[in-house]
Amino acid sequence: MSGISPGELTTPGLGGGLRDLRQSSFLLKLLVRKELKVRYRGSVLGLLWSYVKPGVQFIVFYVALGVFLGLERSPRNPEGLSNYAVYLFSGIVLINFFSEALGNAARSIVNNGNLIKKIYLPRELFPVASVWVSAVHFFPQLVVLVAGCLFAGWHPDVFQLLAAVAGFAIVGLLATGLGLLFGAANVYFRDSENLVDMLLMVATWASPVMYAWTMVEQKLGTTAFAVYQANPVTIGVELFHYAFWFPTTDGSATMPPNLFSLWTPVGLAIALLVLVLGQFTFRRLEGRFAQEL
Repeated sequence: MSGISPGELTTPGLGGGLRDLRQSSFLLKLLVRKELKVRYRGSVLGLLWSYVKPGVQFIVFYVALGVFLGLERSPRNPEGLSNYAVYLFSGIVLINFFSEALGNAARSIVNNGNLIKKIYLPRELFPVASVWVSAVHFFPQLVVLVAGCLFAGWHPDVFQLLAAVAGFAIVGLLATGLGLLFGAANVYFRDSENLVDMLLMVATWASPVMYAWTMVEQKLGTTAFAVYQANPVTIGVELFHYAFWFPTTDGSATMPPNLFSLWTPVGLAIALLVLVLGQFTFRRLEGRFAQEL
């Protein structure tokens, strides 16, 4: 002990936070593979469920909202959204990624309790691995979206492609931050799972996935609409609309004002702030994970 300074000692059970993931990339890959194998063990379709589930979801929403409620533009409804199918699916793939990433990350520590009680490894690996698994499921949906966009005459420029990357990054950072926050809280308060489920239900309808932002602007005042626009999920969805849906329209479509000059930096800042808050909370609570589990 004489050769160890007090500054080199750390609290048992605590690591370096997200910084440890750089040295644990191999473990992260193993966890991602494990999650994928466990999820599809005994499944006939396997990863094909990544196509089937959003496909069924899209058909239900498209028929209910696009056809029955008249959100799709047609000769009888010139006020509707052109290429509503592309508009709808581009929002669905992103909100599905967010919902799956946050839902699984919030349960990741409890679900891996047996492993956490046996050995020490950076606990942040579990929520982050859940987000990565969701990204794996997101990719097939993205391929289908791109194929549909190409069929609809999609010709994006570089800026629109960068908008898609920005939207995915904002939502991914937000899901990781909230996953760390609720993943840690769920160890102590299992009600956190139900809170996350309600949050995801609200997020689906509180973002312009199935309706146009102009409908919200007409109903809300300036201040309330600004709060609505500041939602990082809303910003991510609108960036996806700009990247995939907007290039397929005839030029009559409009995007929210100040989407790039104001709301995109705001969304990124809020997502990063949530990530810092989530990491701070996780670090404060992880010391007793093994005991509580």
